[in-house]
Amino acid sequence: MIPDRIIEQGTLTTDGRRSAVEVRLPWYRALPGSCIAGATLTIDGIVAPADSLRWQMNGREFTFDELRTNTEEWWFPTDSAVLSGDVIADADAEHEVTVGLTLYIPYIIISESETLHIDETNTKTMKAVAA
Repeated sequence: MIPDRIIEQGTLTTDGRRSAVEVRLPWYRALPGSCIAGATLTIDGIVAPADSLRWQMNGREFTFDELRTNTEEWWFPTDSAVLSGDVIADADAEHEVTVGLTLYIPYIIISESETLHIDETNTKTMKAVAA
């Protein structure tokens, strides 16, 4: 795992209502969208509501329910995805940003009915930029 590189430094944007940050895959191989089981976005200790979270990769935006069965879109280790949610961040101010990711690794079998499941978290401090 490479959890300390999940958040791309300097990518926090806000429109005053929603905030977004670029994230990188903490794994060495590409994963299909269906393996991105969930995420959390926290800014200055305030958690974005789960139903407001959106995941953007390959130029398309998804809810996590939409990703659950998506095997056509892939997240590559060299590409950033964008995680956004309804959480306020003031533009031109420093904020503590925490992203949590839940991923399934489909080719590492733990038991007859279970694949490897990883939860990784990364926190960085950065200035928000107006979207």
